[in-house]
Amino acid sequence: MHGRAVLRRVLDAVLPPLCLSCGAVVAEPGTLCPDCWGRMGFLGAPHCFACGHPFDFDAGAAEQALCAPCLDKPPPWRRARAVLRYDEHSKPLILRFKHADRLEGAPAFARWLARAGAELLAEADLIVPVPLHRWRLLARRYNQAAVLALALGRLSGVAVAPYALVRARRTPVQGHLDREQRRRNVKGAFVLPERRRALVQGRRVLLVDDVLTTGATVDECSRVLLEGGAASVDVLTLGRVVFGE
Repeated sequence: MHGRAVLRRVLDAVLPPLCLSCGAVVAEPGTLCPDCWGRMGFLGAPHCFACGHPFDFDAGAAEQALCAPCLDKPPPWRRARAVLRYDEHSKPLILRFKHADRLEGAPAFARWLARAGAELLAEADLIVPVPLHRWRLLARRYNQAAVLALALGRLSGVAVAPYALVRARRTPVQGHLDREQRRRNVKGAFVLPERRRALVQGRRVLLVDDVLTTGATVDECSRVLLEGGAASVDVLTLGRVVFGE
């Protein structure tokens, strides 16, 4: 038995691995127990080809069917995909990862992201996380989107540019804002510094964030990346709000 396997058995005996969501003992670290796994709303087809919002019906042959909002106003990015419905079951899991230093879930989250975004990863040249403002980063100590992006890059082999985008303006927390207020809140908040433009020019970028709500943040980041010369932008998030639920 290799030394790492021995160490793993010793650690598991002293500190048994716990479910990422409820804290129950599980067989493998960084996983969910069967009960929590069953409650998570993992997303998949059928969904809008552009934004990934789930459909209530199977579009059948219309594999590139679009939802009404995307037909009315196409987003600046090509496609968005997410792992989980952002609901009462997934929200505590994601918020602990985001705010409570619970980073042990990053490897599992990367595997989930790779599965949910397989079609996006297959075409991506570069992974870029949504940035935090420097003062918020100082307070939180880590950027959860960058943690996801780096874990996904290690798993997929796609290059990661964790500092390609800069959040040049500190924006108020958006939890209480509606769609239009969020759009105004992030307008002009993100910058692609001149010295980093060569990183994205002509490349197919996969933009990574923790949660997609109205899309205002990823819209603005995508616009900046495209204006900076990116060939295209796709979006991949751990959770997404499903409207109408």
